[in-house]
Amino acid sequence: MENTPDILWADAALLVINKPAGLRSLPDGYDPSQPHLRSLLEPQFGRLWMVHRLDKETSGVLVLARSAAAHRALNTLFERHQVRKWYHALAAGSPEWEEQTIDLPLRPNGDRRHRTVVDPIHGKPAVTQLRVLQRFPAACLVKARPETGRTHQIRAHLAALGLPILGDALYGAPAMPELPLDTLALHAFALELTHPESGEVVRFEAPYPPAFQTALHYLRTMV
Repeated sequence: MENTPDILWADAALLVINKPAGLRSLPDGYDPSQPHLRSLLEPQFGRLWMVHRLDKETSGVLVLARSAAAHRALNTLFERHQVRKWYHALAAGSPEWEEQTIDLPLRPNGDRRHRTVVDPIHGKPAVTQLRVLQRFPAACLVKARPETGRTHQIRAHLAALGLPILGDALYGAPAMPELPLDTLALHAFALELTHPESGEVVRFEAPYPPAFQTALHYLRTMV
């Protein structure tokens, strides 16, 4: 099944997956019969607890708890901002800078299209560390590390810099018909946390999905 997550790690406390783009982290409020992570994974792994999520069109590393105790421990880590996450994105444009910290308050559902918008007055603090990994004639590969967890944070911050993520028409990405990409080019590449049972710092990385790999290869041939 194309939308079945790949398993990156499984033990008594954690289940770590590579979520495919197009699969919901949580049940659809309008149609609960639509597949989502727990509906696909619980028949094999038993009861699972969600501790964070990825947008439907975002792929990559996602951690679920396999016990109530692990759930409590992981929730505490996330609440204390002690989980480090890195995303890779293909963005339109090529900035002059190599590294950038973007500190712009964000407000979800800020316009008629339900986008997250920059709002210095009513927005909540949002900070993202950015680094350009590779440049192409009309795009770039960016690494993003969000220090906060606002809705659509990376998408909104990159769009505010004039670097919308490829495939993200909602946030103003230009149409590139020649690019073999039919989804959002945003991938949760790595996640690092303290294991709730062993106390050791563990890091998980998720390979790029085929669509991201193909688009990246195409852009590299244009250099």
